[in-house]
Amino acid sequence: MLAKLLRQPRVAAVKHSLFSTLQPSPPPLEKSALQSLVLSHYRHGKFQSLLQNVVASPSLLLTACHNLRNHASDSPPLPLTLDSLSTHYFSLQELSSQLANNSLDVQSCCISVLPQSRKGDALILPNLKLKVVLEAIRIVLEVIYDDRFVTFCYGGRTNMGRHTAIRYLKNSVENPSWWFSVKFDDQFFQSRHVDNLCLILGQKIDDCDLFDMIRRLFDCGVVSVNLGGICSGRGLPQECTLSWILINVYLNRFDKEIQELRLNTNEENPRFNANELAGSYSIFHKPLKVFAVRYLDEILIITNGTKMMTMDLKKRVVRFLVEELDLKVDRQVTLIHSTVSEKIEFMGMELQAVAPSVLRPRKSQKAIRAHKKHIRQKQVRLMELKNARERTRKKLGMKLLSHVFKKLKQSNGSKLDFQIEDEVRQIFSTWADEVVQEYSTSVDERWEWHRLLSAGDFLSLRRIRDQLPHELVDAYDKFQLQVDKHLKPVKATREMEEEVRRREEEEEESYARRTVEDLTRRCIKVEAPIELLKKAVKMVGFTNQMGRPRPLSLLMVLEDIDIIKWYAGVGRRWLDFYCCCHNFKKVKIIISYHLRFSCILTLAEKHEVTKRAAMVHFTKDLKVSNADGADQVYFPSEREIIMMGDRNLSNPMPVDGALTMALIRLASYEPHHRCTAHFCSRPDTALYRIHLLQNHLDVDPLDEKSWVRGMGAIHDCLERKCAPLCGHHISELYMGRLTLQDLDCTAFVDVD
Repeated sequence: MLAKLLRQPRVAAVKHSLFSTLQPSPPPLEKSALQSLVLSHYRHGKFQSLLQNVVASPSLLLTACHNLRNHASDSPPLPLTLDSLSTHYFSLQELSSQLANNSLDVQSCCISVLPQSRKGDALILPNLKLKVVLEAIRIVLEVIYDDRFVTFCYGGRTNMGRHTAIRYLKNSVENPSWWFSVKFDDQFFQSRHVDNLCLILGQKIDDCDLFDMIRRLFDCGVVSVNLGGICSGRGLPQECTLSWILINVYLNRFDKEIQELRLNTNEENPRFNANELAGSYSIFHKPLKVFAVRYLDEILIITNGTKMMTMDLKKRVVRFLVEELDLKVDRQVTLIHSTVSEKIEFMGMELQAVAPSVLRPRKSQKAIRAHKKHIRQKQVRLMELKNARERTRKKLGMKLLSHVFKKLKQSNGSKLDFQIEDEVRQIFSTWADEVVQEYSTSVDERWEWHRLLSAGDFLSLRRIRDQLPHELVDAYDKFQLQVDKHLKPVKATREMEEEVRRREEEEEESYARRTVEDLTRRCIKVEAPIELLKKAVKMVGFTNQMGRPRPLSLLMVLEDIDIIKWYAGVGRRWLDFYCCCHNFKKVKIIISYHLRFSCILTLAEKHEVTKRAAMVHFTKDLKVSNADGADQVYFPSEREIIMMGDRNLSNPMPVDGALTMALIRLASYEPHHRCTAHFCSRPDTALYRIHLLQNHLDVDPLDEKSWVRGMGAIHDCLERKCAPLCGHHISELYMGRLTLQDLDCTAFVDVD
């Protein structure tokens, strides 16, 4: 009877909790262990009881805690164990028991924050305990679905971010002719969408408790999916990472439909080899292909077929999204554009199809002349070094000979105590070999020596040769043969002429190939929206109406090092985000000129000095002394910016969160609070008040005329909230390496 009771789910969960308290703290799981744990519950074609046996596992919950702490980019001195979590945060064993029994009160783990004006929607924020649950569910869904997503699904996946999608567009899309971007109406997931999502999850998962947990998360508002908005994938507090993978799961049916369409198109239009095209170089075969890229809720479809074919494809795509997935598509914005004559916005960047010569332009005549001038200057410097070496060698040789003769003269024929002749002979032999080798490699010198040794000799005259002994004539002829063999550079001259001719032919072939490619091939050019960047720079206040740098009065209450860090965080985020763009040089100019000098002017106005005095004190690289008195450089230097380019693949966060928020330290004597970064136990904190840009400028982020199109904004409910932060995490926030998603926003305090 007791064994039967222990096999019941709830009693078994309590038994699991009691036994786990007697065991040591489990270590965080590695990727292979996570996969083994999830796959161990795969039976009869579905994953069974994931919430009770996998999500509720203390080792998985501890792994979720480690993930949240690593996102906060800090390793606190207190290690994350079951005992430390129970002492300072919450009981992981109790949370495991609540999840196993499906008795977790989600509503009590959330707080509702109202705007300061009491107008608008409230913001529902999860506490740290619920964030661990959300991360644990995300880990489990990632293990199940990550390998099942299609290759063109980006966002919310490991190593599948924006730059990876840009690399695919640059390297894989060939000769595009038409494209369109699917735009959704601004809509949140309703109960019917959540039910449809659970049905999709039910195809792989058999766990009613997990589906009930997801429904409760949506009902309380802590998890929301906003299609068509501007907050997805930006690190803002009104979104969570679980919603990213739920978007991918919900749109996976659409991805499969597009993938099947692409495969059918490839089968109907196979690719031919160059040898199969009648052997004529003038025949160019362009097979019909369909390309697709999806980053969360942004969808881009590209074809190289006709416009009618693209229109039929767009109708099919829109019909599937509306009828099968019950989504609202903005048909007035979802339009077909020419890839050559029109730019299209995607993932915050501008795309256009151009000729290969636009991406890799040929050298201009001015650049060619500059290159030739550089080569001539280099040759002149080499000649000067050669002459200097010969002069030095001559002086050294004369000194050696003078020293040897002086020693021989002093010896009066007697034997010397040291043998210097062998060393001198070896030095002169080495010099002679170098001179001979240098002359043998120089065609001009060999011609000169050949002319001197073969021209104007009277032994070459027949009437003189007949009067001389045959031995002398034969010796002279042999000498001339050796001169012709070793000094007459006919073969070397012929090789040089062949090299010049081969180089000219290669240049002609390269020019012909580039010309043909420009006429027959189109590539994707990715550019940063410079006009939007200039508008953002002007709206924030980095520049005045004339486009010249100006100070920011909002930041003058900060410390010097915090001002520089704030500017550095904005600049580095822009540089990281747009480093893959073709017009990256223009972005560099905005950072290196507008932001740099705006920071200098802000520091100058704070200290009431001139710009020149501020540049003398902080230097142009904005050096500042830290607490130890050492000079630190946070803002990227001009040389560092010049050397920047297309970096390793990454998923950089947009600048929206760092640009639209300022953290001002309070001069208060409030009792110390624990740092609000995830699992940071440092008590030496200070209060920082959040000031939002939209409230400072009194503009509406939804109004594109007064706001920058496509730039997100932090929810108004966090205006003037105070966040307790330690010195490390406030620095990370200023530098843009940390977002408000990495903080426990429920631990913010209100200070008048």
